[in-house]
Amino acid sequence: MAGYANKTPEELRMEAEKLLARFNNLRQENLKLDISRGKPSAAQLDLVSDILTVLTDKSECIVNGTDSRNYGELAGLPCARAYWADVLGCKPSQTFVGGNASLTLMYDLIARGYSHGLKDSPRPWCKEEKIKFLCPSPGYDRHFRITESFGFELITVPMTPDGPDMDMVEELVKDAAVKGIWCVPKFSNPQGYTYSEETVDRFANLKPAAPDFVIMWDNAYCVHEFEGEFQPFRDIIALCAEAGRPNMIYEFASTSKITYPGAGISVLATSEENIAYWLKLVGAQTISYDKVNQLRHVRYLQNKEHTLQLMKKHSTIMGPKFEMVLKMLRGELTNKGIAHWHHPQGGYFVCVAAMPGTAKRTLELCQKLGVTFTPAGATYPYGVDPQDSMIRIAPSLPPIKELQLAMEAFCVSLKLAALEKHLGISFDI
Repeated sequence: MAGYANKTPEELRMEAEKLLARFNNLRQENLKLDISRGKPSAAQLDLVSDILTVLTDKSECIVNGTDSRNYGELAGLPCARAYWADVLGCKPSQTFVGGNASLTLMYDLIARGYSHGLKDSPRPWCKEEKIKFLCPSPGYDRHFRITESFGFELITVPMTPDGPDMDMVEELVKDAAVKGIWCVPKFSNPQGYTYSEETVDRFANLKPAAPDFVIMWDNAYCVHEFEGEFQPFRDIIALCAEAGRPNMIYEFASTSKITYPGAGISVLATSEENIAYWLKLVGAQTISYDKVNQLRHVRYLQNKEHTLQLMKKHSTIMGPKFEMVLKMLRGELTNKGIAHWHHPQGGYFVCVAAMPGTAKRTLELCQKLGVTFTPAGATYPYGVDPQDSMIRIAPSLPPIKELQLAMEAFCVSLKLAALEKHLGISFDI
């Protein structure tokens, strides 16, 4: 079928009539669906319900002489630190185990850089005349919100299938006001890209002008394949150390998409020097995180190998949802010339690049059908997509039948928005 750009106005109007009929039929469904956030489904939460009973007696709360119910072990239980070291491929001494949200650790790191400075900072960031932060985009809106909340200037760096545009990154870090960069190196949010080995090497060998430049390496989807086998990843902490900048890297992960998002454990992994400095600062904030929950997770997840076995079970729930989304996109949008997308093998999102100037209108039409998406523009700094193109789809939460209805609403809406653009009109919907 010829793309919309090759059709006559009359052919486009005939196409629009068919789509408007489908739109009105969907409106009669009175949908109320939300695929705006990457929340695990009820089936995934039920899958790990045994974690609630993994500790059944007070004696089980004592591990290697440490009572997890009490104060102490600010950096986390040694067994929890060892667990994360196994998963990430680093050393236990390079880990700090926190509460349920790695985002909290990211925020705290930026806040401490601002109030006190990081390990290699000549002064607290609040004393700097200007602070800039690099934001590979499309990217994770909550990352951008953290640095925006401190008044940093956010600089967009285009994403490629191999990761951020490293030529641009290497040029931008020559400015000493650039203090860091946000990264999701595996199954990136939202496009599902995995950084190439060359990109990882170039990150490890960055030579930023700022002595306290920080790579915020959010490895949120480090074990989250839903298609194919586990894809190993390299230890970025060791690579940065080998390149002579051991304190430049901070890696983050959590069990949010492994066990319970609201009741998991998280990790910050970095050099031993950074850990020692971090402990001095965090010691003024808390005596320890929830070590009973840390122990519960270690007993339940055991190690990396056992965690990967659990993730295979998650993939039996997630995989069919992603395949259905991709099948709908292929069936409805292929050869129309109005959208393209990447086929991810893991993570939690599918990102559709719609015809420029149609993303907001597409989601406006979806909202009229009762389907909620992440707002258009959210994947860019300040919520502004310069092309008004990128749309993030989060398939994980709804049952597959509801997801299919949501995707039909999405595809119909996207095509109507594109037809409006081609015809230079606005349908009275």
